[in-house]
Amino acid sequence: MPDICVRYEPDDFEYDVFTLFQAFFHGSSIKMLKPGEEAGTGHEMFFRVGKTCSDGGSGTVSVCELDPESGDVLRSSACSLAGLDDRIARKNELKRCVYRFLADRCGRELPWGALTGIRPVKLAMQMLEEGQKNSVIAGRLREEYCVSTEKAALAVATANREKAVLDTADFASGYSLYIGIPFCPSICLYCSFGSHELSRWGKYTEDYLEALKHELCYIAGEMKDIPLHSVYIGGGTPTTLSAEQLEGLLAKVTELFDLSGLLEFTVEAGRPDTVTEEKLAVLQKFPVNRISINPQTMNQETLDLIGRRHTAEDIREKFFLARRMGFRNINMDLIVGLPGEGKEEVRRTLEQIRELSPDALTVHSLALKRATRLNLFREDYVPVSFENSQEIMRMTTAAAAEMGMGPYYLYRQKNMAGNFENVGYSVPGCAGLYNILIMEEKQTIIAAGSGGSSKFVSQNGKKIERVENVKDLLNYIGRIDEMIERKQKGIDQWRRDMMINNPC
Repeated sequence: MPDICVRYEPDDFEYDVFTLFQAFFHGSSIKMLKPGEEAGTGHEMFFRVGKTCSDGGSGTVSVCELDPESGDVLRSSACSLAGLDDRIARKNELKRCVYRFLADRCGRELPWGALTGIRPVKLAMQMLEEGQKNSVIAGRLREEYCVSTEKAALAVATANREKAVLDTADFASGYSLYIGIPFCPSICLYCSFGSHELSRWGKYTEDYLEALKHELCYIAGEMKDIPLHSVYIGGGTPTTLSAEQLEGLLAKVTELFDLSGLLEFTVEAGRPDTVTEEKLAVLQKFPVNRISINPQTMNQETLDLIGRRHTAEDIREKFFLARRMGFRNINMDLIVGLPGEGKEEVRRTLEQIRELSPDALTVHSLALKRATRLNLFREDYVPVSFENSQEIMRMTTAAAAEMGMGPYYLYRQKNMAGNFENVGYSVPGCAGLYNILIMEEKQTIIAAGSGGSSKFVSQNGKKIERVENVKDLLNYIGRIDEMIERKQKGIDQWRRDMMINNPC
């Protein structure tokens, strides 16, 4: 039986309310019951969201905790949705009511308050574009969404840096290209991406690249009249490819696409055990101006536990190699909340990152997704702690500031450790353009490769259509023409939408 049952009676917003319960009772099993559905027995807590716990009038919604055995009301709170004709206003009022009830019940606040979406900066950005002042935006985030003072300030600072980048070009008239390389030397414990271990799947690399180039050829033809602003080659680990394969792919991209208006070209060199001087030299033959070398942690015990198969010294060695070869925009990714890591482990990692002094630092809060080995075999890791805290997040912010970096993009994921966020920091001039564009949904992103998710943006971000490629490697290879047909429909619809928006 689930640990917690919630009888939910309103007609909508169920998922938003479920997400709030999940945030407060992280790790518990939560069952949302429809009206009339039997709760059963054996659950530890029982809640009800609806009109049946209160004597309030029309539009009054109550949140109650009930005794699991007797059904008696243990505590309750109520709010009125009467007079709120706007759906978003009703949703926000209901979420505030549920949030304040749960915060009082659990004796703690959440850093992002009642915000359950993954892009809190979007709200701040919208208000900035409306001409509202920073102090007003921060106040609204605190009052309307119960966001903490610290996170409201972070959202406003991030939105301002994003806006400064977005104001430099007409990004709505162009597009970005994502190219996925789904191979890795090993699969990390926390990974939920469609990565394929090279030792098992490497024999399909050439077939994959052939299908990928076929898809890229199609995209280039369809988008030849649209400015290309950024290219991002991710994965997996793109540098798992051999130097020859990497050069062949990059040569194809530069042959097919007009890169004259390109502002950013990123290649993830994420695993130091895949980085060689020969491969870095290949990148330098092409307009690659940003790379990412991702340690995740600098603690060897953790690297071994999560299956990285390289050393902390490998990270330092490959970072300094890239610097010596002239790379001037290097991002490094860290994950906080990894198994067995607390404040001291994170502090040691940050000390070593400061010594390297990258140009950008992306700090991820561990998100335990369903498809990860860490989740599927969680009983094997029960003795290992998972820790994240506001103090740890402050340590990462302080370390970034000491390296001259400020936040430039931010997003959240489901099941994040500590209910925190992922933040990208950079020194001036090194903010990742692609990251901003995909988070703020200001531009169409066309994705090639297995698992690629294209996002067609129109109506200034108000309309977004997604077209997915299959994740399975062999299915992608065998069904590449179907993937192209899917894209054709998406592009055709996007062009019609753009024509409606800009008839002249």
